[in-house]
Amino acid sequence: MACLALTALAGCGGSGSSSASSSSASSRAAAAQAARSAGAAGRLKKATLILDFVPNAVHAGIYRALAAGYYREQGIELRVVQPSATTDTLELIDAGSAQFGLADGSDVAGLIAAGGDTQAVMALVQRPLGGLIGLASEHLRSPADLQGRTVGITGVPSDRAVLDTEVRHAGGDPRKVHVVTIGFDGAQALAAGRIAAFTGFIPDDGVQLQVNGRLISAFALDRNGGPAYPGLVAFTTRREIASDPALVRGFVTATVHGYEDTLADPERSLRDLLQANPTLQRKFTQASLDAYLPLFAPAANVPTANVPAAKAPAAKAPAANVPFGTLQRRNIEAMSSWMLANGLISARVTPERYGTNRFLQGEGG
Repeated sequence: MACLALTALAGCGGSGSSSASSSSASSRAAAAQAARSAGAAGRLKKATLILDFVPNAVHAGIYRALAAGYYREQGIELRVVQPSATTDTLELIDAGSAQFGLADGSDVAGLIAAGGDTQAVMALVQRPLGGLIGLASEHLRSPADLQGRTVGITGVPSDRAVLDTEVRHAGGDPRKVHVVTIGFDGAQALAAGRIAAFTGFIPDDGVQLQVNGRLISAFALDRNGGPAYPGLVAFTTRREIASDPALVRGFVTATVHGYEDTLADPERSLRDLLQANPTLQRKFTQASLDAYLPLFAPAANVPTANVPAAKAPAAKAPAANVPFGTLQRRNIEAMSSWMLANGLISARVTPERYGTNRFLQGEGG
């Protein structure tokens, strides 16, 4: 079934210090030279990346790397496909039906906790993308103002955890919020006045509302009681890492290069994304990319700002010049604790089991 699903999918369409940048560029150049030699000999290795959703602004670095030939420089012929459902990516990668996938960081943790062989190899987004979104006309000063009102959720278990965390953190009682399951039609239901807020992706759903002329009030999870964990990670399996570390290294190297280009020249990456996906609306996609850019940069990977000292340890500043894509230990630990407390996992997932930075740091393989 997994193979059949993947066959169906096939038709679907940071800056650091100067020394760190120089080292990264040198490593890439050496790896690229070796890969070009392999490519010249006709030995490009085929690999498949399954996205987390339909192509959109968060994938700009992927399409930049494709357009610039960074994957081919690493000896990889990468095919990018979209899932028919968001859960497909996790299931297909864990089953070995494709080499790489993209998913929300907490979803990857959930699969690992359930016994999956998955392991993250880099973070594309350094903060959770979800949160509560309402119209400005609702005059929501904080998530606590949702008591006595109706909030829409998709039905994904983590949605309820997001809602409860934010309302409770603001001093409210989540039991006093009327919750309805509306699938992925939150923006439409909000605009129609059927709900006061919904759980959604702020750089996507929230931006879409704004582009359509609707002023919003958005409450990001990591600014309202939740952990600052990677909102989108690239992952594979431990089997794949063990059997072909060179492929994993090449994929990570090319992907990092694409996102570094995106941070340096967003307009160029936007053009690459739109050229590969002509059905995307330029106005919305550009606005969404503008919202994602601060979340791509490692400097955006900061602990929750709004958690009182009585409820959480004092936050430490992130390490200087953190390479793009780094999975930061304290954020993985915070995510695991939050998921455990909210019943999303039954056992803690350690940072070592969750992911590896070895392909970012030039170690092993």
